[in-house]
Amino acid sequence: MGSSAVYSAVVSPSSRASLHFEYRPSPLICPTAKRTFLPLLRSLPPPITSTPHRLFLFTTSNPSILTPLPKTIRPFSASSSNDDNSITESPKLQLQGAKIVPLVLSLGVGLIVRFFIPQPEEVTPEAWQLFSIFLSTIAGLVLSPLPVGAWAFLGLTTTIVTKTLTFSTAFSAFTNEVIWLIVISFFFARGFVKTGLGERIATYFVKWLGKSTLGLSYGLTLSEALIAPAMPSTTARAGGVFLPIIKSLSLSAGSKPNDPSSKKLGSYLIQSQFQCTSNSSALFLTAAAQNLLCLQLATELGVVVADPWLSWFTAASVPAFSSLLLTPYILYKLYPPETKDTPEAPAMAATKLELMGPVTTNECVMIFTMLLAVSLWVFGDAIGISSVVTAMLSLSILLLLGVLEWEDCLNEKSAWDTLAWFAVLVGMASQLTNFGIVTWISNYVANSLQSFSLSWPLAFCVLQAAYFLIHYMFASQTGHVGALYSAFLAMHLAAGVPGVMAALVLAFNTNLFGALTHYSSGQAAVYFGAGYVDLPDIFRIGFVMACVNGVIWGVVGGFWWKFLGLY
Repeated sequence: MGSSAVYSAVVSPSSRASLHFEYRPSPLICPTAKRTFLPLLRSLPPPITSTPHRLFLFTTSNPSILTPLPKTIRPFSASSSNDDNSITESPKLQLQGAKIVPLVLSLGVGLIVRFFIPQPEEVTPEAWQLFSIFLSTIAGLVLSPLPVGAWAFLGLTTTIVTKTLTFSTAFSAFTNEVIWLIVISFFFARGFVKTGLGERIATYFVKWLGKSTLGLSYGLTLSEALIAPAMPSTTARAGGVFLPIIKSLSLSAGSKPNDPSSKKLGSYLIQSQFQCTSNSSALFLTAAAQNLLCLQLATELGVVVADPWLSWFTAASVPAFSSLLLTPYILYKLYPPETKDTPEAPAMAATKLELMGPVTTNECVMIFTMLLAVSLWVFGDAIGISSVVTAMLSLSILLLLGVLEWEDCLNEKSAWDTLAWFAVLVGMASQLTNFGIVTWISNYVANSLQSFSLSWPLAFCVLQAAYFLIHYMFASQTGHVGALYSAFLAMHLAAGVPGVMAALVLAFNTNLFGALTHYSSGQAAVYFGAGYVDLPDIFRIGFVMACVNGVIWGVVGGFWWKFLGLY
């Protein structure tokens, strides 16, 4: 076999392999060789630099056969005359992983509490240590030095390494029924989007009510309320169903995102749907994942809501429907669209329904399964079928009949991420309750309220307002629940507020503050990201509608809850 040579070859996935030779001057090349090969080298095409270089070995006996070298060989540098084998400078070391400033701040919160704030006499050392770890975990969820799931896992690991909790205790919440019900709810939402059933339902309402801008808003609002109990993800409803419809209608009316024309139609529809979503989520127990978490935390504090699905709907129905009916009209006056009539919307909806064709078999299976699920959620307690078992049965039907594939479930990353960090927060909150931390905090706040001689109704209003407004500091409804729900419910109980009413109203507020800012919830990010609403308008309308909802739910709800005997 002839002598071998190593050459640099550039391989592009969209073209044939090409060999390119690059001449670089070197003191080791003799002048004769330089004069001989330099004209030849200059006549060759320039090397391709847009793709990574790979090195190949071939022999002169058969140069058509290219054999990749086992390792990448770095090109020699001619920058130094002292070392003909000098290697090009490697990339500079860059820090990866956690963001330094949020990391330091998050850890600092826990360290300050643990080592610099005196431990109360009523609290054990283990409880105080867990409390400090919990505060660091919550600070990390707000400041995000790492993704929430990763940060929660670090907090969980810390509780085990410091022997604050045993391994089995730390991971006990991963078997919590409510958390798995939340995970399965993400799969249901994926089924609605995959089959197109949610989009079909919303399109029908546009066809029936969409002749005017106000009617169009009411059509979208009613379809949202109809889908909500069987599609337990506000973010999925926003991004998978309603935002595409709103964008299509807006563009057809000449209303473009990030443009002055956005005020024609898109801005109003986005704001109206965004604000109404919070009320439809508060209307049904299964309309949002955080609702289930609230009742689970309430149960751990001894507040048990009998027949939870029906009790929730009954308590929320009158104030929620009142707000759903008033919100589009109030926004129509406060934030009016330039386009008042949309005569083309019903025709567009009819055309879209024709393109969608008749209801598919998978859509029929989805309808049947969701009707079964909602029925068992309503009446399951009477026949001994729990909510999580209902969800498992429904998901099994969807998998057996091919509406969902297991790969769909595996690809639902948000569900598995939620499982991880929900379980960590619920587990820590549960242990804080067992260690007496929550009771200590609630008694301290209750004594402070009593020093002002506040009756329980006034203490109820103060605590509810504080719980609501604190959400300006949170970018997640579920994170807010995990951090503060148990503590605020315990404060209500210590102040003498009836337990079931306190638990339910705190949970209702958890949905209502989801429309407070552009970062207050998953659906907030979806709607703001569409580009139809300016940031100042988000904050202004969010605060105004928070006050409106406070009046509606406080006055209408107050009378209704009195009628129901909740207080």
